[in-house]
Amino acid sequence: MNSLTEFKKIPILPLLFALALVAVVPASATLPAGNTVAQWNSIAEDTVVGSGAFQSEGFIYMAYASTAVYNAVVAIEGGYEPLDSTITAPPGASVDCAVVEAAYRTLRYYFSSFPVLVANLDANYAEALANLNGCTTDGGAGTAVGLAAANEVIYNRTTGPNPDGRRTPIGVTSTFPTLPPGPGVWRLTPPFALPQVPWVGNVRRFILESVDQFLPDPPPSLQSSEWVEAFNQIKAYGAATGSARTDEQTTIAKFYSANVIRQFNRAGRDIAEDLSLLETARLAAMVNLVGADALMSALYAKYHYLFWRPVTAIDPTAVIADGFGPVPGYDDGNPATIEQTGWRPLLTTPNHPEYPAAHGVITSAMAEVFSSFLGTNQIDLDVHGFDPDGPPGNLNAVRHFDMPNDLRHEVIDARLWAGLHYHFSGVAGVVLGRQIANFDLRHAFQPVD
Repeated sequence: MNSLTEFKKIPILPLLFALALVAVVPASATLPAGNTVAQWNSIAEDTVVGSGAFQSEGFIYMAYASTAVYNAVVAIEGGYEPLDSTITAPPGASVDCAVVEAAYRTLRYYFSSFPVLVANLDANYAEALANLNGCTTDGGAGTAVGLAAANEVIYNRTTGPNPDGRRTPIGVTSTFPTLPPGPGVWRLTPPFALPQVPWVGNVRRFILESVDQFLPDPPPSLQSSEWVEAFNQIKAYGAATGSARTDEQTTIAKFYSANVIRQFNRAGRDIAEDLSLLETARLAAMVNLVGADALMSALYAKYHYLFWRPVTAIDPTAVIADGFGPVPGYDDGNPATIEQTGWRPLLTTPNHPEYPAAHGVITSAMAEVFSSFLGTNQIDLDVHGFDPDGPPGNLNAVRHFDMPNDLRHEVIDARLWAGLHYHFSGVAGVVLGRQIANFDLRHAFQPVD
């Protein structure tokens, strides 16, 4: 990589370690169902998604809140290793009060620039305190533990000796190294949004040791038989019109257009419905820290390889003067593939490079999380996704998976049927997600004597 394309850079805003107690604004609120951990996991999900954060970026914020809650619960109840934490708890501290405080303070800090989200958080906090007698029956001990857990996460990730590199405001793009223009090199895709959060790939991982710890092998050569097969397959099955897809395959492709933050946190809450606060906090942390590490690694690999999307490869006219090459673009130079002017994918192509498939990464990682947490490959899992007959953003459709590999195989096919990812990219994503989850789960969330 020998050149640099500049996009608007937004400096990181000054971040303060001290979390002053804020005045709670009484408002009408209805807490979600479940124990306090599940409630504030759902509130965190609504807050993160409501901020407009991209999914890879949003998992970072979910991980902040989940870490604070997990550390607060572990400080009081023990049982598992904390996450980069040294906080302790006095006897009799309320776990519920610690959970509420840890989640609320962390979320309010990171989303303080969103007045509507802050108002919602304040209302949820007021209702939670009312349900817990103001969190005074333990002398405020649980609240102090929760606040300490929130402060610690914020310090460790922002103003401590090793800030994690998160950028603000939410959704900002950044510079990244580019490749010389040519066949196979990523271009902006319709509707030509700026590159999506390249900086996410370089944020300090939560558990992984480095940003490139499990970098996949490169995509195949454009002169290889693997490339020809993948090109022809997605050209036939991923097209918006005239596709070889069945109606069921189209529905499955659209199912996986759901927001993965919502999709997998909901699956985690469903699993934890009858679990203790400690186990619920552990599972939520597993989902969101592994999820964050997985998607950060996916973004790193994408901007490392900068491989072109199917719409660019199949239709070289589907480009603009974006600084990444000429108009029209390049064909692949392989006589065994035939380009097609006007070819478009079933779903809108995300505005980041193709390889590996991020949905493959996150879905495979979550399959491993749920299998590990349940202690079995017989996961018997319901996953909610997008129903094309419902309103925008819904999770009304449900698909059932008996085994983790059933989920992995389906997401590879789904992203191909959507016209977004070659088969080899889905496979690479699935392998990467499982590698990351296996490492993270071996190096965190472990029981202690």
